[in-house]
Amino acid sequence: MDKILVRSRIAQECARLMVQECIDDYQIAKQKAALRLGVPLKHLPSNNEIEHALLEYQRLFHAETQTQRLHRQRSAALSAMRLFKDFQPRLVGKLVKGTSHEHSDVSLHVFTDTHEEIGWFLLERKIPYELGERYYLNRTLCYPCYRFVASGDQISLTVFPLDKLRQAPPDPVTGKPMQRLDADRVQALLNSVAD
Repeated sequence: MDKILVRSRIAQECARLMVQECIDDYQIAKQKAALRLGVPLKHLPSNNEIEHALLEYQRLFHAETQTQRLHRQRSAALSAMRLFKDFQPRLVGKLVKGTSHEHSDVSLHVFTDTHEEIGWFLLERKIPYELGERYYLNRTLCYPCYRFVASGDQISLTVFPLDKLRQAPPDPVTGKPMQRLDADRVQALLNSVAD
C-alpha cells in the first residue's frame, strides 16, 4: 500500500479515536490507530496531519454539535478571563484551534511572578481547586497549573512568570510558539461565529 495513503488512513483513524474516545495524546492515538489498522509504526503521520484530519472529522460528523460546544466553551473561557483579568489571561490550545471535545479543558495561560497569588485569588472567592503541573517542550519546561470547575467546564490556569507573556511555549502539534488569544480576540472569535 502507498505510504502516503497509509499515513492518511492512520491520521483519519486517529481523528476518529480522539473524538470518540476523548484521547488528547497524539502518540497514544497514533499507536492505537496503527494497531487497529494493522500497519507498521514506521508510517505514522505527523501531529499536524492528525490535527487536519481531526478538524475534517469534526466538520463532517459533528458540525452542529462542535459549533455549539466551541461557543459554550469559548464563552466559559471569556468569563474566566474576565475574572482573572489582573493576570493578563490568554486562551490557548484546542479552543483556539477549534478541535476541543466534550471533555477538553478550557486552557488559559496567566501571568504573575508569584504563582501562589492565583491560589490566594481562588481561595478568596471560595473556588475549590487542584494544583498540579503542566509540562511543555518534551517535559523540560514545567509550570504550576490550577484546575477548577466553573459552570460545568474544567478550567486550567497555567501560571507563567510575567516575563514569559511575549514568549509562548511550543505548540505540541506544530512546534512553533503557541497561539495565545487575549479576551478581545476571544470576544471577536465568538462574534464572528455568531454572525
